[in-house]
Amino acid sequence: MNTMISGRPRIRVAVFVCLAALALALDRITKIWALGALADARTIRIIPGLLSLTLIHNPGASLGFGSSMTWLISVLAIAAAVVLVGLVWRTDSMRWTMAFALAFAGAVGNLIDRIIYAHGLLDGRVVDFLNYGWSIGNVADIWLAIAGIAIVLLVMAGEPLRHPAAGHGSVDGDTPAKDVDQA
Repeated sequence: MNTMISGRPRIRVAVFVCLAALALALDRITKIWALGALADARTIRIIPGLLSLTLIHNPGASLGFGSSMTWLISVLAIAAAVVLVGLVWRTDSMRWTMAFALAFAGAVGNLIDRIIYAHGLLDGRVVDFLNYGWSIGNVADIWLAIAGIAIVLLVMAGEPLRHPAAGHGSVDGDTPAKDVDQA
């Protein structure tokens, strides 16, 4: 087996870990900043009528849905994180790996809030501060939205989780190599 091929799963795992860690770090840094800078119920207008910064502690999911079932949202986030790690292990596509990394970071970023700001079991509130006028979210929500869009695009483009020839002549893990005799 070609050493480039056998090393690819490690590269995909490294990309997943690095991208998820960077995305999680950006989420945590911005939430910590928001907790300090916006704690006095202050609003900072960035683009009038379109974007401002307003601190809230959201017990629910997007748009406040599920506010009375915070623990269930936490359990679903844990399950999603486990499934995403499993999918990364199964895929040989770098594109899918990157989409899964952002989804993982978004789910875990909000889950961290639900754990560290909990009064009971997994009932904490998520730090939201990006006020779009119709919704208030955070950087983890942005990662989830980007991942969702990427996953829809990958499905629409027909990008398989596993390429049929992966591990058998694939050089980059994303596209099967052409047979030298056919080139």
